[in-house]
Amino acid sequence: MTIQELFSLEGKVALVTGGSRGIGLMIARGFVEAGARVYISSRKADVCEAAAAELSKSGTCVALAADLSTQAECDRLAAEVCEREPALHVLVNNAGANWGAPYAEYPDSAWDKVLALNVKSIFHLTRALTPRLVDAATPEDPARVINIGSIDGIQVPLLETYAYSASKAAVHHMTRVLARKLAGKSITVNAVAPGPFESKMMEATLEQFGDSIRASCPLGRIGAPEDMAGVAIYLASRAGAYVTGTVIPVDGGIATTR
Repeated sequence: MTIQELFSLEGKVALVTGGSRGIGLMIARGFVEAGARVYISSRKADVCEAAAAELSKSGTCVALAADLSTQAECDRLAAEVCEREPALHVLVNNAGANWGAPYAEYPDSAWDKVLALNVKSIFHLTRALTPRLVDAATPEDPARVINIGSIDGIQVPLLETYAYSASKAAVHHMTRVLARKLAGKSITVNAVAPGPFESKMMEATLEQFGDSIRASCPLGRIGAPEDMAGVAIYLASRAGAYVTGTVIPVDGGIATTR
């Protein structure tokens, strides 16, 4: 097997939730350029269509609008994918939400919104798409589930994002639980825990604290799109076929060298 074949996604079908911007878009772009046929979902249909049109200049990308904060929408998105594809090789659970507020004022609605999208939707969508993942899986080249966590689920965050950090820690542990559950079906489940990357979710934080974040990073910078695409391609390609139940920090050493 050549290096190109080892990291190729040629002939694979992938779904990237929250794939119209930020980390999801970085992963979707990497998958398209590695040869996969990629579906991206986003709550805003127009934004999703625009992103898919841009990515289609490099390969095949299809937009499917969905608000994954409810089980009904997770099931509907899964049904749409199943109608279009006989098998799904890669599912990237990236759609997420954040909420910051002072400790004394942190609302109950924040917990409901963040946990519904960041944790429950991963479970609902993965379960609904398991039959299509099984159809794509072989022992030598399993189907893949890649969950997007955060280093805030590993370390205590500086900002008051109580529901977000708790939800990402839950994502990391659910990744291990699902990895054991689905291993017998030749499906691997891994998580990526990003540090700071340029995204809409991080935009305000980087505007306020970008210089100090860069200074605190052992590698001296924030993440680039290639950094996120690279780890996702590794996990989705033949190169990552024997890896499951892991949480991989991609953070320049921020959480992993302290």
